[in-house]
Amino acid sequence: MLGGVAGGVVTKAGESTAAATSTVVSPVAAKSDGTADVTAIAGAVSPSVVQITVQDGSGTATGTGIVLTAKGQILTNYHVTAGAVDGGRMTVTFHDGSTAEATVTGTDKSLDVAVITASGVSSLTPAVLGDSSGVRVGDPVVAIGNPEGLTGTVTSGIISAENREVTVQVDEGTTRGNGGFGFPQLPGYQGGSGSNGSGSTGDSATYKALQTDAALNPGNSGGPLINANGQVIGINSAMYSASGSNSTADSSSAGSVGLGFAIPIDTVKQVLPDMQSGRNL
Repeated sequence: MLGGVAGGVVTKAGESTAAATSTVVSPVAAKSDGTADVTAIAGAVSPSVVQITVQDGSGTATGTGIVLTAKGQILTNYHVTAGAVDGGRMTVTFHDGSTAEATVTGTDKSLDVAVITASGVSSLTPAVLGDSSGVRVGDPVVAIGNPEGLTGTVTSGIISAENREVTVQVDEGTTRGNGGFGFPQLPGYQGGSGSNGSGSTGDSATYKALQTDAALNPGNSGGPLINANGQVIGINSAMYSASGSNSTADSSSAGSVGLGFAIPIDTVKQVLPDMQSGRNL
């Protein structure tokens, strides 16, 4: 089965549109052989990656977010923000170690995405949102996130497959019980909760994902999957877990086995302006 790769939270909102988010960071050149320059990508994109911490009556969960605007709008998974949606306190930790309170701005539960806004910040470095339609199997990719609270962790791999349909539980109760992250399903998985159909059922989300062998672990959810040019082509959202149950797996039994899944950024762009303007879809 799959395990959603993170936990965490979200913040409030206000800013402009998706078109205004894809600026600032200079492109990263791929190596002459077409492979990714992981060192250059990490240096360019890490300032645009944050850790999200959500505290509520059930405990603390952490996840990852991608800076969209200089004034604090951040993209992440809905399941990372679930505790904050239900009234928990959300805090964002930036690349330089500074922190800010955050609130949820807009969400799309059916796609497992959300935009939050950090309070009282400016001059942040937005990530460059790329074009996932041009992604091909075998393309090199890099992931940056906060697995198990290890901030700024960088891993690399390739695109293993495209259009993998996965279903993930996004409700706070399920993700909290699973060590702070969701547990989506692969097509044909028998057992557990969720749906293998299109769209969402209850508190689950279904989407066509990019599959990658870059190592993803609990805490990576909401973080960027990046191409060789330093552009975000997906949001890391799920991973395969060797556990046999959607409801009892936790971070001790869910680790990377080279089967990670990301929501394509082109899919996210379709709803991003609405979320940035404060809508819950």
